[in-house]
Amino acid sequence: MKIARYLYEGEISFGIIDRSESGDSVELVELHGDPIVAGYDTTGRRVPLGAVKLLAPVIPRSKVVCVGKNYADHVAEMRDVTGGEATPEPLLFLKPNTSVIGPEDEIVRPAVSDRVEHEGELALVIGAVAKDVSEEDALKYVFGFTCANDVTARDIQIADGQWTRGKGFDTFCPLGPVIETDPDLTDARLVTRVNGEVRQEGRTSQLIHSLAKIVSYASQAFTLLPGDVILTGPPAGVGRLEAGDTVEVEIDGIGTLRNTVR
Repeated sequence: MKIARYLYEGEISFGIIDRSESGDSVELVELHGDPIVAGYDTTGRRVPLGAVKLLAPVIPRSKVVCVGKNYADHVAEMRDVTGGEATPEPLLFLKPNTSVIGPEDEIVRPAVSDRVEHEGELALVIGAVAKDVSEEDALKYVFGFTCANDVTARDIQIADGQWTRGKGFDTFCPLGPVIETDPDLTDARLVTRVNGEVRQEGRTSQLIHSLAKIVSYASQAFTLLPGDVILTGPPAGVGRLEAGDTVEVEIDGIGTLRNTVR
């Protein structure tokens, strides 16, 4: 099931993406509230998908948790940039929820950086309070999955020696276009394009640390709240974004997150 958060006639709503009764168009079945907390009760109203503005499908209640160095090819390409090898446990850092934007929103290059880069990733959306959960139970706490772009001011990341400022600027966490509650992520393809050119390509089967391990490990450090988001790391091919670029992150079964840069 695909869940969207959208703006229509001045109001923000959540809806389930569905075909129209005739089957020739796509509509949103409006929900009474945020399905993470309110479930799937519908209002009965159906809205054409083409008539709405899609928003970030979730605004994290407290935090965006990110995992670094989680694809072997990305570790290799960054060895001379940020140093180090893949870690035996997930390497965690945080982005503030003020960095979140939605599909078609603009990524704003900060004036203090000369090297802003894309990092297309799979993201998890937490659906229930999770603390010290086991790997066996971890995915029970996940509401769904979406596309993410861990935008990074690489020069600031390198200069600071830690990652918070370089990855935490406003607009540096695009999410969307929807939350898919039950995708097949056994071997899903992830691809990032800039102006139509493929930059990154990987598969979820190549993740060093599994989705269950990431959720379990993160929950040992801090309580995960409904609506929190976890980014799972990028495959190789991260690269520069310039003003005027269009960057797309596409994941099989979820959709394509598209943003422009200024």
